[in-house]
Amino acid sequence: MSISAHRTPEEQLKQKETQISRLRQQLYWAELKIQKLEETLRQERIARFGARSEKLSDLQLALMEEEPSVTADEVAAEAERPALPEGVTPPATNTPKQERKKHPGRQTLPAHLPRKEEVLACSEEACTCKHCGEQTAVIGYDESEQLDVEPAQYFVRVIKREKRACRHCEKRTVVAAPLPDRIVEKGLASDRVVVDTVIQKYCDHLPLYRQEAILRRETGLEISRTTLDGWVMHVGDLLIPLREAMRRDLLAGGYIQADETTVLVRTGEKRGSHHEGYLWQFGRPGGEVVFEFALGRGRDVAARFLGAWEGKLQTDAYVGYDKVGGAKLIHYGCFAHARRYFVDAVKVNKEDGEAAKMVIRMDALFTVERGAAELGLTGAEKLEFRRKHGKS
Repeated sequence: MSISAHRTPEEQLKQKETQISRLRQQLYWAELKIQKLEETLRQERIARFGARSEKLSDLQLALMEEEPSVTADEVAAEAERPALPEGVTPPATNTPKQERKKHPGRQTLPAHLPRKEEVLACSEEACTCKHCGEQTAVIGYDESEQLDVEPAQYFVRVIKREKRACRHCEKRTVVAAPLPDRIVEKGLASDRVVVDTVIQKYCDHLPLYRQEAILRRETGLEISRTTLDGWVMHVGDLLIPLREAMRRDLLAGGYIQADETTVLVRTGEKRGSHHEGYLWQFGRPGGEVVFEFALGRGRDVAARFLGAWEGKLQTDAYVGYDKVGGAKLIHYGCFAHARRYFVDAVKVNKEDGEAAKMVIRMDALFTVERGAAELGLTGAEKLEFRRKHGKS
């Protein structure tokens, strides 16, 4: 005989209610866990297939995942289809043709570029009239313009320093014209070549190993990558005072935006592989932007750069900016970073009304900011424009 047989009907009813309550709670948590897993899976699929896949239903994403060679165009085409209910297989149709964009027309070459005229003369036969045999006259020109370029030409600059001596004195002291200061003293390359190397590396994103190959091809010289790197590092050393002046000017203001990003670095300690360094950026809109490089992402980098600075610091809420600066420093968040979490919530659950409302409100504020930028507003005018158009 079971123990429950000795219990009264009221006790048995209470026991069943307790079991039902416990099962309901387990079911509730199981449903939450399933929802979380489904949202995580949807986020991973969206990350895999791109931004346009946000429009796809879970069924469409599942079908896309079964095709390993799916292309971005196929994802875009599928995103234009209406979402299908679960259990319904979409019919096979041809990818709709994309509408052709209207051609903007032939561009006009910029007026600030210098013009070099080239006159094309008519042939000798055209210089004589075929009817009367008299010489023809120039009555005008048909003009057309082409963008052209004169390739850079390397040459050897021969520097002759004048030497002088007195022919009448017994000492016959010899003096020579002084050499001008150079970026790389006693180096093989002129300042122009050194500066051009830096510009190509940082403005044109041309790696030093490619510049090494170009110099070999154009000049026949074997200038190693190590030498080119030495030039770049020396230019960096010369620019340190300028960078410090920019930093002081930045800290003289009351508002700074800060962020950091990874950058691959080669060091002597890890030959043949890259070390993940960090490039910290400090700046303000329309003002100086100063970079701080570090091999780590610790709080000491921001603390060292800011010192005892007290003002408004806007970041992405990374803990590396906590407890830096002076006691009166005020931390501000980033609207763009906050928006990402609400966008992710809408991606995984389009029926999340509160998240959708926040995205709409944030996008409206971003529209106001773009409008102020297009009008070129600054300072008090921009603030007034925000107050007028940014009210919810």
